[in-house]
Amino acid sequence: MDPVEKIGIINSWVKKHLVLYTGATRHSFILSISDGTIDFSSFKRWLGQDYIFVREFVPFAASVLLKASKNSDDSSDMEVVLSALASLSDEISWFKKEAAKWDVPLSNVIVHKSNQNYCRFLESLTLPEAEYPVVITALWAIETVYQESFSHCLEDGNKTPPELQEACKRWGSEGFGEYCHSLQKIANRCLEKASDEELKKAEVTFLRVLELEIEFWNMSHGGPK
Repeated sequence: MDPVEKIGIINSWVKKHLVLYTGATRHSFILSISDGTIDFSSFKRWLGQDYIFVREFVPFAASVLLKASKNSDDSSDMEVVLSALASLSDEISWFKKEAAKWDVPLSNVIVHKSNQNYCRFLESLTLPEAEYPVVITALWAIETVYQESFSHCLEDGNKTPPELQEACKRWGSEGFGEYCHSLQKIANRCLEKASDEELKKAEVTFLRVLELEIEFWNMSHGGPK
């Protein structure tokens, strides 16, 4: 058996690009939450920008659902993707509630360049020519970066501020982790059957997600506008 087949294509890519993957999942923004040193102005900046991002994430997730219905060879894919889409209404409500609590005026948020870049990237993945193995890989990567990041803030011995525990539990929970694992299984299955061209596109897309996540964390942590 090929070593890649044994560990799965997704895990082989994580291992191959571990430095970039670690940069996205153990960013200084996340580490500042877990060690309790975060400046709350950074969290408020992230909150406003991520609200904008989530609203742009909705049509992307809907497009993945549509591609799953048309292109997947397993009907259970739709159920996994639908669960993500169904949770986004609650997620948007959560952002509004948190914004009110932190006095972040969402209607006045100026979209940061890194956020604009990420949203444009999402929009490109909704196009008809974006293949299912590519978009399901993107969905897995986007969700998993948050799961891996925020679950770190819930580990024993951390000093995550009480005010941020709820945010960390939203993406760092075991339930969200199980959902990400389901996406990984779907992505692996699709990639194993994908063409060489689709595999190349999916790997490039995976790397682009990591780069965009790092840029988003940089912006949240007080990087240049």
